[in-house]
Amino acid sequence: MFIVSLINILSALIAIVGTTFLIPIVVALVYGETEVLFAFIVPMLCSWIFFILSRLILKKRKFVVSIRTTFVVVASSWFLTSLFGMLPLYLSGCIPDFTDAFFESVSGFTTTGCTILSEIESLPRSINLWRCQTHWLGGMGIVALTVALLPLLGVGGFQLIKAETTGPEKGKITPKITTTAKLLWIIYLVFTVLEAVLLRIFGMDTVDAISHAFSTLGTGGFSSMNNSIGGYNSASIDVICTVFMFFAGVNFSLYYYAVTGRYSEIKDNSELKAYVSVFVVSALGIALFTMSQYGSIFKALRYSSFQTAAIITTTGFATFDYTKWPAAAQFFIFVLFFIGGCSGSTGGGIKVVRWVILGKQFNNEVKKLLHPHGVFSLQLNKQPANKSIVFSVVAFLFLYLMLVIVTTFVGCIGNLDLFTSFTTALSMVGNVGPAFGKLDPTCNYGWLPAFVKWWYTFAMIAGRLELYTFVIFFMPAYWKK
Repeated sequence: MFIVSLINILSALIAIVGTTFLIPIVVALVYGETEVLFAFIVPMLCSWIFFILSRLILKKRKFVVSIRTTFVVVASSWFLTSLFGMLPLYLSGCIPDFTDAFFESVSGFTTTGCTILSEIESLPRSINLWRCQTHWLGGMGIVALTVALLPLLGVGGFQLIKAETTGPEKGKITPKITTTAKLLWIIYLVFTVLEAVLLRIFGMDTVDAISHAFSTLGTGGFSSMNNSIGGYNSASIDVICTVFMFFAGVNFSLYYYAVTGRYSEIKDNSELKAYVSVFVVSALGIALFTMSQYGSIFKALRYSSFQTAAIITTTGFATFDYTKWPAAAQFFIFVLFFIGGCSGSTGGGIKVVRWVILGKQFNNEVKKLLHPHGVFSLQLNKQPANKSIVFSVVAFLFLYLMLVIVTTFVGCIGNLDLFTSFTTALSMVGNVGPAFGKLDPTCNYGWLPAFVKWWYTFAMIAGRLELYTFVIFFMPAYWKK
């Protein structure tokens, strides 16, 4: 029964992703890139055939997903989608090495945005569009997309989305999880279209505007330019991307509340307040220490706000190599590696809400020292929160740190210096993209040893699935009945 359910979900998922190949196929036809058409068309047709056959053969079988098997379904979905998504890159010959093609695909779907490519602008436009499109599909969640489009996944759908979505608190904003998934995807699509239109108006051509809107809203960071957004040297484009990166780092449920007039939910949201505060303080701090470098506070704010948004939301775009900034300005960027976007956003990282919870608990502990007999409850969004959430956050941070430490060690084995290894580990697990040292925003990952790339693919997927969904398979307790 579980195998039937797994095949049902995976066949539907691959068919959906395969259907999205139609977008780069149209671009390939428009620009006469006939040499890459087969790399999209053949996998797309195979995905449709696989889906149709699975439906014909298994249509009368019962469809069930238990809590235990949910982890297998979600982890398998991300691995298989990354494998399927690498086919256009590999079959077209644009990335002829299997390890590199898989690394690029995983980096795309997990919205990490680190690339093995040193020359991007010479790639076919359809391939570059697909690279950015993987961010968009992975940003809101490929399993969430499947749940939204296929009502047959209503049973167990909430379990699947819980295993994929980000943050310590996961719930429904509407009674039906399929309705929730659809609404979030509609909001996501509206933001994407709006940004693409604005980028087109302010200087990008249509394909580049769509590509960068995909990357921005998915908080990925792939670009069709060798110098990322900095290659356009446009203040207008910088501002547009900054604004939409910031929006993408906000919990998408809040946009639903805004549309439905539930403004108190937004006003009282503790995480949003902290997110805005961290963004403002970091942008102003960086601007202060780079003002002499840029000659004016306004130009410094342009670059500082862009890079703050790029790192806190884990998008990873660049308009300037931040390692060329004064050490005090780099400090803010380094701290942002530990924070990440809001829960329920497309951003990666530890998530702002976890730091909010720990900060509030720290405040309560101080109060207890001063008033030993006092009773202090944890308040989140002006509502009492279950104290067990603190233990959940502490356990997550422990696991997060352990994976960062192991990933740092793997980087050291691969002949990276300690600081480069550590910041890259933060980048991989947090799905940020750029790091410091030998893997700063101007560098690529193509020169790393193959075993390091394979470990990084594991770290990226584990980080995107909030660790537990992927790491749980290595725990003995999972295999015990």
